[in-house]
Amino acid sequence: MTYSAASTRYDTMPYRRVGRSGLRLPALSLGLWHNFGHDRDLARQTAIVLRAFDLGVTHFDLANNYGPPPGAAEENFGRIIAGGLGRYRDEIVVSTKAGYLMWPGPYGEWGSRKNLLASLDQSLVRTGLKYVDVFYSHRPDPDTPLEETMGALDTAVRQGKALYAGVSNYSPERTREAAAILRDLGTPMLIHQPSYSMFNRWVEDGLLDVLDEVGAGSIAYSPLSQGLLTDRYLNGVPEGSRAAGDSPFLNAEGVTGDVLERVRALDEIAGRRGQSLAQMALAWVLRGGRVTSAVIGASSVAQLEDNVAAVANLEFGADELAEIDRYAPAG
Repeated sequence: MTYSAASTRYDTMPYRRVGRSGLRLPALSLGLWHNFGHDRDLARQTAIVLRAFDLGVTHFDLANNYGPPPGAAEENFGRIIAGGLGRYRDEIVVSTKAGYLMWPGPYGEWGSRKNLLASLDQSLVRTGLKYVDVFYSHRPDPDTPLEETMGALDTAVRQGKALYAGVSNYSPERTREAAAILRDLGTPMLIHQPSYSMFNRWVEDGLLDVLDEVGAGSIAYSPLSQGLLTDRYLNGVPEGSRAAGDSPFLNAEGVTGDVLERVRALDEIAGRRGQSLAQMALAWVLRGGRVTSAVIGASSVAQLEDNVAAVANLEFGADELAEIDRYAPAG
């Protein structure tokens, strides 16, 4: 059956301008970091992606190493594009990244020109796209001159293989330096993708100020702190959860009694707002407009719909923010 997008897809999702560019992104973007590898059913993946687009989520965030195995998420997204979403290519923004280990040998990771441009070519083959909208340096490389890494991003744009350039996981100072190099090359930095949540507020210590200064946008990943800021951990670490496994990003040792008490207190605040904890956590990241978009993941259509419903209430009172700060303090 041929896919036809919902006629109501632009009715409720807010779209925010990315820095000083002409591009706008949805307040919530769909990330394919988890749940889109070859270990998951393609039909379920397709249902999630198409439902996201029907709800106004026009941005799909990838990286070369997303899987498992690495590259699988791009391959599966390519199948979804070929299966019907490709009819709407001009209505969607597709981003990908390079920098983490992707293939063996000295050219398979980090920020060399060799790695970045080869990786982008591979990503285009896997997705079946002629170009991506945003191409990121996924992490700073301590051993490659920043001029080389940014020069590769500039080349990707000039070759027409990417429309915009971005960085991810860069420090405030490194971001400022990268933006200056790109500006001199004539390819302004569009966006920075940092981790950011109520339990991980490092971007408030300079990075957001730098992005305002250089005119770049921001898109937060892990806004739910790898699932900790959801109702899943209200009663401890459940069997089968990410924290119960071997995830390097969230483990049972980090889910202490103090953390659980704070999660429960935040859940009570969310309840008074008429939101789930996940919805409030997403709204909080988007508060004030300094973050352009937040990347959400989803393992089911129902989870996606619950998260997207966060956009119905993005406003906070000063008293609410002060109470949240008690349980999720900065610094």
